[in-house]
Amino acid sequence: MKAFLMYPERNFDLDQPLPVQAEALRQDLELEVLLGAMAEGDEFLYRVAERGLFLSLTSPELIIYRQEILKDCLQYPQVVRQIYSLAVEAIEEERKQFRFSFRSPEPILRRSVTVMRIFVGLLRRLRKIADENSGAFHSEGFTNLFALLRHELSDEYLAEIERHLVNLRFENGVFLSAGLGKGNKGGDYVLCEPVRKRRSWNERLWGKSRSTYSFVLPERDESGWRALAELEAKGINLVANALAQSCDHVLSFFTLLRAEVGFYVACLNLYERLRTQGEPVCFPVPERADTPVLSFQGLYDPCLSLKLGQRVVGNDLDANGKLLLVITGASQGGKTTFLRSLGLAQLMMQAGMFVAAESFRANVCSSLYTHFKREEDTTMTSGKLDEELRRMSEIAQLVRPSALLLSNESFAATNEREGSQIAEGVIRAFVETGVKVAMVTHLFELARNLCEGDGGESLFLRAERTSDGRRTFRIQPGEPLPTSHGKDLYERIFGF
Repeated sequence: MKAFLMYPERNFDLDQPLPVQAEALRQDLELEVLLGAMAEGDEFLYRVAERGLFLSLTSPELIIYRQEILKDCLQYPQVVRQIYSLAVEAIEEERKQFRFSFRSPEPILRRSVTVMRIFVGLLRRLRKIADENSGAFHSEGFTNLFALLRHELSDEYLAEIERHLVNLRFENGVFLSAGLGKGNKGGDYVLCEPVRKRRSWNERLWGKSRSTYSFVLPERDESGWRALAELEAKGINLVANALAQSCDHVLSFFTLLRAEVGFYVACLNLYERLRTQGEPVCFPVPERADTPVLSFQGLYDPCLSLKLGQRVVGNDLDANGKLLLVITGASQGGKTTFLRSLGLAQLMMQAGMFVAAESFRANVCSSLYTHFKREEDTTMTSGKLDEELRRMSEIAQLVRPSALLLSNESFAATNEREGSQIAEGVIRAFVETGVKVAMVTHLFELARNLCEGDGGESLFLRAERTSDGRRTFRIQPGEPLPTSHGKDLYERIFGF
């Protein structure tokens, strides 16, 4: 059985390696805050959430498939958490059963019988959840899962398994059939189902005794007992292996169920945190990658909101058809936060999640890259500009059309003229190859050159500043200005 709650036709692979840019995304977008809220201290949920975010979907259809499942989860969170708890319980109970290091059939069979009895009880409870909720869940993923559970785990089927497990306890001994092979050696050992025909009291009291050929081993006949044990092992070997494999199969189902439902449990954790703070969330509208689409209302940085524990300022924007967003304006006006909110929304959308906004629509990107300024190399093996050029070169080797690059004050480590020349060449090359770029810069010469050479594919934004120097942390359309209003900060800090 397969859950198919992350993909309609394949399993969620927790061992799949993260993309090479994962650590840069983690650092630049402050993803530890988001992942921490999703995991709530659970290492397994952290790993699941991490894989779900970084291993982005690039198909709008797959994104919508997950969205519909998550909508069911948000409507019935207790049911989803109950399913997750069942999967966790199955895995933990299986681990409690001692695994024998040697390959003798008898202990393997004994352990497998115990494990399968536990699994049958949990499968029965899981089927009950499917029975009670099949009409309430409407997503394709849950509808198929519940239908599978109800079809595959019927009462008759589970009762048949339990009957076989009772027989495999061999309370009345092991029934074998065998034949003679070459040299009168035993062969063709087959484990037989015990005959449980009831005899009437008359038959027991007055009936003739059954004629059987039998022998009894003396208690001290060690060789005889050893030979008998070998015969028994040959008879139950196939059954022991088959039941052990069946246990592994059921365990695999619960393991996959735990991972796939775990992703949605992590989403529920994040949803409850944001909604507790009064923050809005929405399900985004994913568009195909061949046309640049980006529009939203009330977009905010969920990591900032989680750190502050309160609502933060959101932004509205219509950048449909634009491949380049250039963000300038007042220092400490919310430009970097705005850039992070774009990256987080793109990641969350392509994970099939809700996003931190009132509404959000965007084309899927083939991959997401960030190029944020870093602290100077403490080992003194390279300067800041060398380090920035190296990281940008690595991105250039990996990037493909329809990718998204978030650039935050890139190449500001050198003088304005040189930094503007380098950045302009790099940015134009990316845009010409179909890469969407959103960049924050204080390099006025760079912003001015991009504005003057704009062919309609760019949108210029500014961090809003009121006439008295106050920052509203809103990003508005506006051409670049030759100042970042650093004097406002000087006057505020020194009181002039």
